[in-house]
Amino acid sequence: MTGQTENNKPKYQVKNIKMGEKTVVGRVVGRNKTVIPEDEFYKLACLHCSWKDLSDFYNVPVGTLRDNFADLYIKGTQTTKQKLRQKMFETAMNGDRVMMIWLSKQWLSMSDSGIQDGSEEDTMLPWTEKNEE
Repeated sequence: MTGQTENNKPKYQVKNIKMGEKTVVGRVVGRNKTVIPEDEFYKLACLHCSWKDLSDFYNVPVGTLRDNFADLYIKGTQTTKQKLRQKMFETAMNGDRVMMIWLSKQWLSMSDSGIQDGSEEDTMLPWTEKNEE
């Protein structure tokens, strides 16, 4: 029982709780007029938090968040995707063979079999043998 005493009370309790006020600047949303700072929301979107996670965090319905923050959510998730692509590319260009192979298959439509998407231009020619007599 780490951090607790026998009668289930925390071992360490805050005795002097200090309260204060601060002004929060952000978008006012919902019936409860919840103020959500744009920079905080953007950082959470960059972490690819789901709409449900954001809804639970801010205690605002998902629909309300989508209506008011779709622009920041898209920008945040796209920023993270771009950073990830950049790091993947840098890793491949620094000689990581596995990353080079994976990117060539994903971005350049290369494959191990030599057969690509199945369009007429990409299909292999049929194999024919000459009968020599």
